[in-house]
Amino acid sequence: MFAYNGDQMARELNMESKHSIEKQTAHHVDCFTTVSEITNNECKELLEKPADVVLMNGFEDDFVPQGRSFSAKRKKARQVMLNIANKLLGTSLGDDTLIIGTSGRYEFKNKGINVYLETLNRLTRDKNLKKDVLAFINVPGWVGDARQDLIDRLNSKENFNTPLEVPFVTHWLHNMSHDQVLDMLKYLNMSNSADSKVKVIFVPCYLDGKDGILNMTYYDLVLGNDLSVYPSYYEPWGYTPLESVAFKVPTITSDLAGFGLWVNSVVGHNGELADGVKVIHRTDYNYSEVADAIKDTISEFSSFDQKQIDKIRKNAAAIAEKALWKHFIKYYYEAYDVALRNASVRLKKNKKEN
Repeated sequence: MFAYNGDQMARELNMESKHSIEKQTAHHVDCFTTVSEITNNECKELLEKPADVVLMNGFEDDFVPQGRSFSAKRKKARQVMLNIANKLLGTSLGDDTLIIGTSGRYEFKNKGINVYLETLNRLTRDKNLKKDVLAFINVPGWVGDARQDLIDRLNSKENFNTPLEVPFVTHWLHNMSHDQVLDMLKYLNMSNSADSKVKVIFVPCYLDGKDGILNMTYYDLVLGNDLSVYPSYYEPWGYTPLESVAFKVPTITSDLAGFGLWVNSVVGHNGELADGVKVIHRTDYNYSEVADAIKDTISEFSSFDQKQIDKIRKNAAAIAEKALWKHFIKYYYEAYDVALRNASVRLKKNKKEN
């Protein structure tokens, strides 16, 4: 960021009016806020004004099931995901399969989808991997129809031992030949073959419970994961990894996400898998190292026993608890205090001048 001058870049990108309004607003409001240290650095560099208060994105956990309901929903989610995988791929993956996932907007680079796929490709050759891996990409694309051939198999009680055509997608896309996920899978020569320990499935639709294949909402599915991966290249905050740990699913994220930086500040060091959130250092130049670090983390997780996993899941939930609004509301009180004090000073100054 230090290499950019906001005013100069605005001229080069023909967005001076938008930039000048934002910059002048930042300098003259009674209280200027932003959502994370990531965006606060942008404010310092591009607007030449740091935020008065950083207002991080909290959440309520009332959508997270508890007790027996949680266990039942997790069991159902895993059954649905494994059944779809087995019918699509012609496999017989069992409940000991390591289910991982990523989700969010289809921002191929910003959300780290590219490095996620690179990781999975390297994982196919990792001799330390102890379990079969089923990796989902739950990212809405230019979705067409739900696959009728997959629907037919899902409605059948038969066990299939041959994959369907294009064994990577649950729904047809309007741009099958120009989709970034499918293009990279092809480039990496990934095949979802029966002898591969890593299988990848792209679910290119909104999980609203009415997609025609999974027919479950996102929140009812996400808790079925064993691990989630959000290796963002750019993320002002990052609700998806936060939601993941709220459902006791440990996550891998990066320090280019506001959430990742916040986790580091909470645990007092770079987040590790044992903390429930692994925070990987990302720069413009360490793509390969990031892919290897995620690969090694997944491989390490695959060797853990149930006692270790339960402890990590508990730590993940504990981090999510620290992001509840009841903890973050104090920053809003601070912001209102700053705004009211500055407004009072401004009004007194205006009265004197008039």
